[in-house]
Amino acid sequence: MKIQLIPIVAWLFAFSASAQQVNTTDLDRLFDSLTVHDQSMASVLLMHKGQKVYERAIGYAVIDSTRSVKATPQTRYRIGSITKTFTATMIMQLVEEKKLTLDTHLDKYFPDIPNASQITIEMMLRHRSGIHNFTDDEAYWKQQTQPRTRAEMLAVFVKNKPDFAPDAEAKYSNSGYILLGYIIEDITKKSYEKNLQERILSRIGLKTTSFGGKIDPARGDAYSYSFSKSWEKREETDLSQPAGAGAIVSTPGDVLAFMNALFTGKLVSQQSLTQMTKIVDIFGIGLAPMPFYQKKGYGHTGGLDAFRTMVAYFPGDSLAGAVFSNGGDYPLNDILIAMFSAYYKVPVVIPDFNTMQISPEEAERYQGVYESKQIPLKVTISHKDNKLFLQATGQPAFLLTPVKKDVFKIDAVDLTMEFRPEQKEATITQAGQAFLFTK
Repeated sequence: MKIQLIPIVAWLFAFSASAQQVNTTDLDRLFDSLTVHDQSMASVLLMHKGQKVYERAIGYAVIDSTRSVKATPQTRYRIGSITKTFTATMIMQLVEEKKLTLDTHLDKYFPDIPNASQITIEMMLRHRSGIHNFTDDEAYWKQQTQPRTRAEMLAVFVKNKPDFAPDAEAKYSNSGYILLGYIIEDITKKSYEKNLQERILSRIGLKTTSFGGKIDPARGDAYSYSFSKSWEKREETDLSQPAGAGAIVSTPGDVLAFMNALFTGKLVSQQSLTQMTKIVDIFGIGLAPMPFYQKKGYGHTGGLDAFRTMVAYFPGDSLAGAVFSNGGDYPLNDILIAMFSAYYKVPVVIPDFNTMQISPEEAERYQGVYESKQIPLKVTISHKDNKLFLQATGQPAFLLTPVKKDVFKIDAVDLTMEFRPEQKEATITQAGQAFLFTK
């Protein structure tokens, strides 16, 4: 359950555009290209004021030698950490019901967790508790496919030392959100699954969302896959482990209906929503900032096995987009950029995958962590499957497209990066501004 942190849908500069007829032709060309080049298997949805604007599913939900099942808009994906937005919503409902407060301390429920008497519910919601993230440990990756009881999970959390003093900083913690899921159960005397059904799913009519369980193609579930020379099925995490941090299964349609309900007052009060969208350091409450140029948006990402998910909602325009993938390396962030670009009349970038091959020997000259004295930002250059990626601190990975020797671009955000390997430095240029980075 490796989690991407804060997605920044587009960098730095502003644009002016009005939403009229969506550029579906270029979006179709993009998804056709992703399919032909085995870059992604995914289901995407763009909605405005609760109405579908664009919908497409590519690839397969199931691939095997006897029977393959194509993905459809109704295909269900493990949404990973987007589950946290559901968990946070239910916690805020309990706060409104006066069954706990954001200032309630963790020791009321789990006194054996290190620093429990100093950790508040709000700190856990904002990833400021210092509770060690158990998915960072090698032990997790050796046994994530095995079922674990609540007692076994708590034993892991109790023995782990804190990463920092409560409220001293922010660091992503799946452990904290699993505990929040347990707290929902303890307060209500009902399972997380039953709370989810009563508090959210039945309340707003979500039919294709569920919590936990094994992947079941008969229910429309997708398996996840990695691509080498062909699509290979990945392991299946037992959802008893991610629980309230990552165990929901859903479709883009249901998750966007949830986001629309959340932001239009159907699930929590405006006061609660204001708390959820208040950003402290880099986190809100179950939400993260997801701007598209000057447009202010909120959402979350998820990752579980080879499943990758991303959802964003723009309150100012009542616009929402979701990308759920069960295989492929093409960045979801770039797909979401393309979808919002089509809506706002920004050019949609369609990559030329034939020019993107970078050998390991070539990549060795570029890989590493770069820092700039001009701006407080680190960027990591990595190589995978003959492709080069750029990832800035707290942001998702972007695919770098070769332009010429030592020069790469990211069309989706109008960025150029020129490497000088011998000097161990590079210049990033965007919107007419140039920044020097050294390795």
